[in-house]
Amino acid sequence: MASLFLVAGCASTLSARVTSYQKWPANAQGQSYRIVPSTNQLNNLEFESVADTVRAAMGPTGLVEARSGQTARFDVSINYENPLSQVWVQRYYDPYMDGWGFGPAFGGYYGGYRGWGGGIYMAPSVRSEPVEVYKNTLTVIIKDNQNNGAEVYRSSAVNVSSSDNLAQAVPYLAQAVFDGFPGNNGQVREVNYKRGR
Repeated sequence: MASLFLVAGCASTLSARVTSYQKWPANAQGQSYRIVPSTNQLNNLEFESVADTVRAAMGPTGLVEARSGQTARFDVSINYENPLSQVWVQRYYDPYMDGWGFGPAFGGYYGGYRGWGGGIYMAPSVRSEPVEVYKNTLTVIIKDNQNNGAEVYRSSAVNVSSSDNLAQAVPYLAQAVFDGFPGNNGQVREVNYKRGR
């Protein structure tokens, strides 16, 4: 289960699942873009920080940010969230510690060497338990104003974390959104990044 892998992953790395759709125009190199905030993102310091992170990650697109008041070919919208949700994860329990099974046994039940033999052993039992996690999600949508505002790129990166750390995850999610840009239409992939110290 991917969510289990993401929750249990090493703390020194960040894993994300990226889903991208694209119909990227061939003549887009060097064209201009502008980031268009929604009504509730206007004058929002958190959004401005996220937008700066997305700007920094947009290098692979070949686009250039339009100056203030300049008409841009592409409009970029950014959505982010980290809702708390519940996933089921598998936990392993040692039956020996739970009162079942035996370790190495004297007397050799199955004819051991010099009086030592293997005892009865049962594989660890597996139990599914609910765990609360945060789904750090960043979605970037690019629309082409030369094509009646049609979507030409949409990508979402999701990282599942046991802690509320959206601000720390956003730089990696922004990088993931443009990793391999523009990629194949309908592509789903897993990416892993080493966390900075």
